[in-house]
Amino acid sequence: MDTMTLWHITGWEFAALAAAAFLVGFSKTAVSGANTVSLAIFAAVLPARASTGVLLPILIAGDVLAVLTYRRHAHWPTLWRLFPAVAAGVVGGTLFLVWADDAIVRTSIGTILLVMAAVTVWRRRTADAEAEEPDSVATRSGRIKARSYGVLGGFTTMVANAGGPVMSMYLLSAGFRKLGFLGTSAFFFLIVNVSKVPFSVGLGLIDGRSLFLDAALVAFVVPGAFIGTWAVNRINQRLFEQLVIAATVVGGLQLLLR
Repeated sequence: MDTMTLWHITGWEFAALAAAAFLVGFSKTAVSGANTVSLAIFAAVLPARASTGVLLPILIAGDVLAVLTYRRHAHWPTLWRLFPAVAAGVVGGTLFLVWADDAIVRTSIGTILLVMAAVTVWRRRTADAEAEEPDSVATRSGRIKARSYGVLGGFTTMVANAGGPVMSMYLLSAGFRKLGFLGTSAFFFLIVNVSKVPFSVGLGLIDGRSLFLDAALVAFVVPGAFIGTWAVNRINQRLFEQLVIAATVVGGLQLLLR
């Protein structure tokens, strides 16, 4: 990417990026999927493809804070079932980025997010009153669902750092409660985002200049994470799920309409 563009941002643009970094911290510890708004801000201020490389280290910083906060609540059987499919999705996303332009990327990801949100709402309205337990992912249908969402999650996180809403929809559909949701999501994205770094460097999306901007922005992730930790204990389960779905829809619409 032409990293010289990173030195030409105005004060207002930097303020917008700082607000987006703050929202990353909040989303990682409170409402997963809300960082699709951050994705939209970064893509509006910076060139769309370049923005994914700048945002990735910010997301990793948020992931580290989320793991430190919710590490005892991760459901590792779910993570092990997801990782092989996610790896396939990341490879597919890398190949997609080789030829796809910004418009195709935005349209594809936005459509996927809206479809995932619609499917989740439909499933929850037709489900029994008693939510299924996370262990249900061990069933045959659960394994198929994990593979499908895993591929989509890997693909979307590689091409636009937009895997959060896809995995949020999967974890909600699997019946995870707040803490289990956040703990499992934290470890998932820390591992996946770190694994994406070599691919992003190879594509020219991360270099010394982009990391310099990241160093200035990462300080804003920390207060966002602390406020998210405070807020999550004051959000009931139903509102939590509604906020996650709403954030997914908003993010999908922003990608389609931008």
